[in-house]
Amino acid sequence: MKDYITIIGGGLAGCEAAYQIAKRGIKVKLYEMKPVKFTEAHSNKNLAEIVCSNSFKSNLHTNACGLLKEELRELDSLLIEVADETQVPAGQALAVDREIFAKKVTEQIEKNELIEIIHQEITNIEQISKEGIVIIATGPLTSEGLAKQISKITGEDKLYFYDAAAPILTKESVNFNIAFYGNRYEQEKAKNETEEEWRKRIKDQDASYINLPMNKEEYEKFCNELINAEVVTLHNFEKKEIFEGCMPLEIMAKRGIDTLRYGPLKPVGFDDPRTAKRPYALVQLRQDDTNGIIYNLVGFQTNLKFGEQKRVFSMIPGLENAEFVKYGVMHRNTYINSTKLLDNTYNLKSNTNIFFAGQITGVEGYVESISSGMVAALNACHKFENKDKTIFSDLTMIGALAKYISTENRKFQPMNANFGILPELETKIKDKKLKYEKLADRALSALKNKNM
Repeated sequence: MKDYITIIGGGLAGCEAAYQIAKRGIKVKLYEMKPVKFTEAHSNKNLAEIVCSNSFKSNLHTNACGLLKEELRELDSLLIEVADETQVPAGQALAVDREIFAKKVTEQIEKNELIEIIHQEITNIEQISKEGIVIIATGPLTSEGLAKQISKITGEDKLYFYDAAAPILTKESVNFNIAFYGNRYEQEKAKNETEEEWRKRIKDQDASYINLPMNKEEYEKFCNELINAEVVTLHNFEKKEIFEGCMPLEIMAKRGIDTLRYGPLKPVGFDDPRTAKRPYALVQLRQDDTNGIIYNLVGFQTNLKFGEQKRVFSMIPGLENAEFVKYGVMHRNTYINSTKLLDNTYNLKSNTNIFFAGQITGVEGYVESISSGMVAALNACHKFENKDKTIFSDLTMIGALAKYISTENRKFQPMNANFGILPELETKIKDKKLKYEKLADRALSALKNKNM
């Protein structure tokens, strides 16, 4: 057995795993193929690159992803710590400056004397796993050569779906004669509030979100152009399965004229400062960097051609002169059939020297990937030291995710953290917020009491 643990992939899960293993005094060889080779979606030479949204979702205790972050903070997660340090204004959400985040994670990993970073593409998993323990954390954009190796060692064809990222634009190109700052519900006019009082209150709103109101005519014209715009053609040999959590905007729009108004363009919680009334639809922009120079279009994952993105998205009131610094892209995401292949420690059943971590396991989302890296690392360490496995209670969000991906399911699809995968409370509670609060309290109690 080698005197180190190998990690393949320097994304969120791989970096968290490397940190946790080194923290326990075990050497790590971390293989990352960048900058020698990039995937179609990556461009940053640093580790822990964030490709899609810059949001780690809600920080609220009563939100499933907020609970998951609290659990990870309790376990000394490096990635969540850096996310907290590099956050940008985003209301109740934890959003980060993606460039600074990746840079800081890279610096933390590079300065650790027990971690050796090797910039090389790996395809010989079978040989590595014969000689020692390996964690495969290559993410949803696993290279073709490695994907073939994974298929070989798992005896399964790889599964895949399509994922889409939203475009990013400059704040200075937004027309603030139309656009206004504010978070949902905080900006809405109160019933007993005079218009003068309301306008005074919202004048200095939080700048983490920029809001673009639309009337009925503007919304319907936008939807019509969106559903008829040209998209990038996918290769015929690739399955066209799209994960619901990252559904391209144009596909959502084709489901019905009001679909977007009840989805990413919902106007609930806002009043248009020009009319003091709720708009028909509303587009939100979320701050994407520390200095508030660039913003991303919330929920605007898309597969439109770049020229069509410029044309159609510029139809949104307030974005007529929008300067796009990055267009949305759609790419193939790969994941294994974890329900058959892995146990609830992310360990491969057919070869216990191999662990998987990250979105390749079927956990969907940044924080969820970090969680899987944490669990895989702890159990890789225990195997290295001939100790019993650490199995997290399914009362915790960490444990519930691990249980979900390792429980047989014929219709297995990537899963985000959500309260629906936690066991029910002994006493039924009708109030949803109170119920979620009780579930979160129970989860943190189970974690702190090491009821795992």
